[in-house]
Amino acid sequence: MSELETPALPAGTTGLLGGAFDPPHNGHLVVAREALSQLALQRLLVVVTGDAPHKSVETSAELRLRLATLAFDGLESVEVSRVELDREGPSYTLATVRWAQDRHGEATFVVGADEFANFLDWHEPDGVLEHAHLAVATRPGFSAASLQPVLESLARPERVHFFSIPEIPLSSRRIRERCGQGLAVDEMVPPEVAAVLREESLYRDVGEGERLPS
Repeated sequence: MSELETPALPAGTTGLLGGAFDPPHNGHLVVAREALSQLALQRLLVVVTGDAPHKSVETSAELRLRLATLAFDGLESVEVSRVELDREGPSYTLATVRWAQDRHGEATFVVGADEFANFLDWHEPDGVLEHAHLAVATRPGFSAASLQPVLESLARPERVHFFSIPEIPLSSRRIRERCGQGLAVDEMVPPEVAAVLREESLYRDVGEGERLPS
């Protein structure tokens, strides 16, 4: 990402990796490890979305929390948080970063480049950057130029940081589709997650070709 300036994060910041984790997969673990390493985070909180305002999630929040806890268990300096599950109303990032700032001081919300491309559509994006930094994970071949208009529209672009991750050909959507087709996903998710997917017969009602949220 040499085309975009990447200011340094404050020392000792707490990272937040949010998502539905429906289900969590090995790509999520890669992002977590790279964020901890490259951003020198003091800790990383994996925040499981409760009532997602931007998409429908049929899997219960408690089950997704269980899967995330299994997936990230043993990863040093990583903790799975249920803060959004215990909060009433939609799981807006603004409320979460306010909570993190109050509890931990400096906070950094980690997102993918695809998510950042739509950042202006989030609930109060400038408000998010008032209470936290944003760390954008970019994969090989992603166009830096496509992100410049987003940066230029923000009141605090200096609070946006970039770091690189390897290409990860995985998505929760594809895993749900494979489960719905009765196909194995053992190489796509941690073993403990794969075991629960089998035990609970998760996503088995998902048919091939059905449109699903990512």
